[in-house]
Amino acid sequence: MPTATTPVLRKVPRPRADAVRNRERIVTAAREMFVEHGPDVPLDEIARRAGVGNATVYRNFPDRDALVREVVCSVMDRTAEAAEVALAETGDAFAALEHFVHVAADERISALCPMISSTFDQYHPDLEASRERVEQLVEEVMGRAKAAGQLRPDVGVGDLLIVVAQLSRPPAGTDCLRGDRFVHRHLQLFLDGLRAPARSPLPGTAVTIKELREC
Repeated sequence: MPTATTPVLRKVPRPRADAVRNRERIVTAAREMFVEHGPDVPLDEIARRAGVGNATVYRNFPDRDALVREVVCSVMDRTAEAAEVALAETGDAFAALEHFVHVAADERISALCPMISSTFDQYHPDLEASRERVEQLVEEVMGRAKAAGQLRPDVGVGDLLIVVAQLSRPPAGTDCLRGDRFVHRHLQLFLDGLRAPARSPLPGTAVTIKELREC
């Protein structure tokens, strides 16, 4: 009489530590070079900065689109983590919002996000998930500051994200690295304008995430 056999469970091999480090070095190097030179920087230059061989780059990322997507997702994930830290703070809600905005600017997400529409499918599931996570968390950070009466009520998540993107991008015709020294100064000027009570009414209505995506 046949007897039922217990299926053999096979362990999925974990990537070696050096392989994980190499992948992280590639993503870090790519992020730096995409910010400095744009998405068309040669992959062998990225490999050289990461300190790995070209074969290691292609073993981790079969094409440029895969690498760009990983870089953008990693930046958005770190931005989401910064928002989570802001939500976990129990003190001043507006101070938490300020801290988040400055951290988000340091990620240079504004320099990377244009690559999404210019190089590959902007509706890739990984990108959608990362983007939605950021948007939801930023809405919560802003909502808490509004509930505390510290953030003017006539601004939306879209307003914040647009301005952070614009102010953290170097002015046209200037060197990328030199332009960085103005970012946090101008962001703080913007943040001071977000405080409640508002000094003057804003034209139009608060920009929503839906409107931001339709731009």
